[in-house]
Amino acid sequence: MIFYFFHRKLRRLVVVELKIGEFEPAYKAQVELYLRWLNKYERMENEEPPVALILCAEKSEEVIELLELDKGDIRVAQYLTSLPSKEVLEAKLHLAIQRAKIQLEQRRE
Repeated sequence: MIFYFFHRKLRRLVVVELKIGEFEPAYKAQVELYLRWLNKYERMENEEPPVALILCAEKSEEVIELLELDKGDIRVAQYLTSLPSKEVLEAKLHLAIQRAKIQLEQRRE
């Protein structure tokens, strides 16, 4: 299922692709096609290029890293199908904070 909308503060179109199950590398090419189409046919002069978010029930961090989806205009996020334990949530939060710190340091360099 695909949605797209205009984000006022970002001044760009945002694609949200909802997938059932685990992220597959082919999703990247599919969403790149959507972004190129939107950029060519829907983007206005004063807008930034469109971006995308792929929401999946599962994802592999290694696959995301190898596809360099942590650097471009496409991001992948995992949605929860059930509430995990407190320990799992704390571990995920800690990992997300560490990644954010690394990204901030890399941008400063």
